[in-house]
Amino acid sequence: MGERVCTGKLVALLIGVVACGGRAFAADMDAWEGAKSSWHGGFERYDFLMDEGTLAITPFVAPEGEKFGVKAPPVGKRRCIVVAPKVAAAGRPWSWQGCYWDHEPQTEVELLRRGFHIAFVTPDPGRQWDAWYAFLTEKHGLSKKPAFVGMSKGGVNEFDWATVNPDKVSCIYADNPAIRPEAFARLGELARNDVPLLHVCGSLDFLLQRHTLPVEERYRALGGRIGVMIKEGAAHHPHSLRDPKPIADFIEAEVRRMARADESEFAKAGMVRSTYYVPGETVRMLKEERTLVTCRGFGFTPCYDRYDAKAKSQWGLSSLTVIVPATAAEGRPWVMRADAIDAESAVDQALLAKGWTIVVAPLTEQSGPVKEQWDATYAKLTGMGYAKKVVLEGPGAAAGEAYAWAGTNPQNVACIVAENPAMRSLMSKTPPTEGLAALAKAGVRLVHECGAKDPWLEDQTRVVEKRYKELGGEIAVIVREGMGHRLRGDREVGDVVGFVVGRGE
Repeated sequence: MGERVCTGKLVALLIGVVACGGRAFAADMDAWEGAKSSWHGGFERYDFLMDEGTLAITPFVAPEGEKFGVKAPPVGKRRCIVVAPKVAAAGRPWSWQGCYWDHEPQTEVELLRRGFHIAFVTPDPGRQWDAWYAFLTEKHGLSKKPAFVGMSKGGVNEFDWATVNPDKVSCIYADNPAIRPEAFARLGELARNDVPLLHVCGSLDFLLQRHTLPVEERYRALGGRIGVMIKEGAAHHPHSLRDPKPIADFIEAEVRRMARADESEFAKAGMVRSTYYVPGETVRMLKEERTLVTCRGFGFTPCYDRYDAKAKSQWGLSSLTVIVPATAAEGRPWVMRADAIDAESAVDQALLAKGWTIVVAPLTEQSGPVKEQWDATYAKLTGMGYAKKVVLEGPGAAAGEAYAWAGTNPQNVACIVAENPAMRSLMSKTPPTEGLAALAKAGVRLVHECGAKDPWLEDQTRVVEKRYKELGGEIAVIVREGMGHRLRGDREVGDVVGFVVGRGE
């Protein structure tokens, strides 16, 4: 009988929760046990005390005179704080600090207005932080991936905990931070978990050169997303921005991205999503600070979803990369690139902005490019509805690989874009120049973009140009004055893109 009563109560409770759209459970999660007070803007603050030994968390009444801040905890205890928004945002997002509570709190106040909870625990990271995370996520249903906010030593703390728990972080905002060597060595864990970083620093802060700039360089090399804002003429203080909108926008956008299911065809195929962006640099005015801020990297330049897959083959491990535009152009045009894409790939960046998809064709450990794998890539993309005529692209010797594949598949190629090319190939035993006749007959257009000082200009590009014209083919050679074999990424490429897009979409 007792079991039937309990079961009946459970069923009734579940029915009530369903009928209320989950509000019964949400209400229980919002029943914070801590002693309530008011925080900036009338938000409800709840204080707790954690025993460092037992990890027990109990309600705590903040001492008089503490106001919005926090004083040192009793020996053997940790101070813990939660501030609740008026209405919690979907997914119950939150951010937390581990140092300097209530110092320059404008970002936290703005996040509260957007439905975030705000949490704090006294430093330093350790099992006490793990217990606080479990209390907030398991007992009160806050998001499993909070955002971190850390200033100065707070940056040390957030990197210490986040690099050990990279799957439990949505993003990191670090303000004039420092980082320990151990955490610096673990940055790859954050990059692999696609955790974006935003650093806000003063140009005269002594930590900029020693910490933020090395983190920026290392994180980009690891494939991570990082944006940097450098305030002109500012030192270590003041922290943050008087108008915290750019910081709050960064955090909110990442929480939404994390929560959004990836419905792309490439995600469904099991490819791993990350991001492709160019460092880019802009200078903006901070009106309230009356100074300029240099912004670069993620968040300040066009950013595109990138998908990667790796597979074993008889030629060793091979990789495939697909970078998709925000909105695909009509006909779903695409480029098959013969080598890895990087920050200097100006033509690809311009085509992405126009709705083209960029595919980095497979390269194997043992043999480099393999025709069978390129054939499979072409079949896969066209089978997904992408254009039947692809644009081939490659710089230097990689251009020779593009020519080699195109020569055996001229009917599948619209155009070849070559940057300071060398007509040689690992893919084919025959020289790529032997396929020129087939390309001319199929109407494949060629464009070579070359530096005037490139040593291969005369004996490679000019030879191809002369031969292709004799065969009746269309070729354009664009020479960049003052440049050599490596063309600058900030060059104007409208003429190349116009040649590709003019009849390619």
